[in-house]
Amino acid sequence: MKLQQVLSYVRKAADDYHMIEEGDYIAIGISGGKDSLTLLYALHGLQRFYPARFKLCAITVDLGFQNLDLEEIKALTRFLGIEYHIVQTDIAQIIFEDRKETNPCSLCAKMRKGALNDAVKRLGCNKVSYAHHKDDVVETMLMSLIFEGRFHTFSPVTYLDRTGLTVIRPLLYMNEADVIGFVNKHQIPVVKSPCPADGKTKREYVKGLLKQLNQENPGVKERMFTAIRNSNLKGWEL
Repeated sequence: MKLQQVLSYVRKAADDYHMIEEGDYIAIGISGGKDSLTLLYALHGLQRFYPARFKLCAITVDLGFQNLDLEEIKALTRFLGIEYHIVQTDIAQIIFEDRKETNPCSLCAKMRKGALNDAVKRLGCNKVSYAHHKDDVVETMLMSLIFEGRFHTFSPVTYLDRTGLTVIRPLLYMNEADVIGFVNKHQIPVVKSPCPADGKTKREYVKGLLKQLNQENPGVKERMFTAIRNSNLKGWEL
């Protein structure tokens, strides 16, 4: 996938859900994975021509795993001219050594978001951008249905009352396959997650389920996404 196609998706999402306003200072949460690096390229490209002027910075929350190498990410952000910050934490030790969590993902996500939001506020940003794409939207809805018994997923734009920050998700119109195609075409330096729970989560189970459903019923993922957009879920109104 070409950068222009990515920018088209991101521009549409930003316009449809009023994600970006004049003078915004947007922090991009960078895990080092394919999604967050695609988002980095996309917002950097959008910044050049979007009618509302905005600033960018990138932030990685280092969970404390010993084998996390961020040198290529540092080089990439320097190349793009985007300010890059690394937040050091002991989250990995707390979860896997101190608490020995058997289901670590929920607590890890909560602590990671807390550390990210603290850094975003400290840097003076008013918005933080997450790299959730269309597959994430649908997978989250399925997880809510299967494990919680409710029809729910995250919204394109979320205001966080406690912090005064606004979360935006500009990749929501992109398929995961689009992201993979973009990363491969441009040889973007993806950093593999060192987390021992990576690939063993409920989300991975639902990801496999959605893939199977879509293979057996072509187009089902798009229909699910359309159902979400046409629902009365808060934040999805156009």
